[in-house]
Amino acid sequence: MHKYPVNISVESLEPWPFEGETSNYEILCGNPQASGRFDLGSSGGQQRLGIWSCTEGTFTCTEQGDELQTIIQGRLTLTNSNGQSIEAGPGDSIFTRKGERVTWEIHEAVTKVFFTHDSAGIPVG
Repeated sequence: MHKYPVNISVESLEPWPFEGETSNYEILCGNPQASGRFDLGSSGGQQRLGIWSCTEGTFTCTEQGDELQTIIQGRLTLTNSNGQSIEAGPGDSIFTRKGERVTWEIHEAVTKVFFTHDSAGIPVG
């Protein structure tokens, strides 16, 4: 059982760099810095539960699984490849689908709780 208090200490999270051989992120503006932790699963696991935090900036990524995320603090705008945008802040929940290309515009440093399910072998779309 996990409890996610509103006042999560970002300093307790591990750095999750955007750069790397397997990165699917493209930074568009600023210098966003991400960090997080897994409370269930791991980066390649079929199910992942944890906390993610990111500083201001804009980037795109391809979602690696179906993900339900609840914003604990901060403010952001998500825009999908069809141009549909969602603005979110504390208490808002967002659902993204595996394979969806999303632009993240972090207006105020964001912390979120996430649950990701990656149905390996099931086609996207």
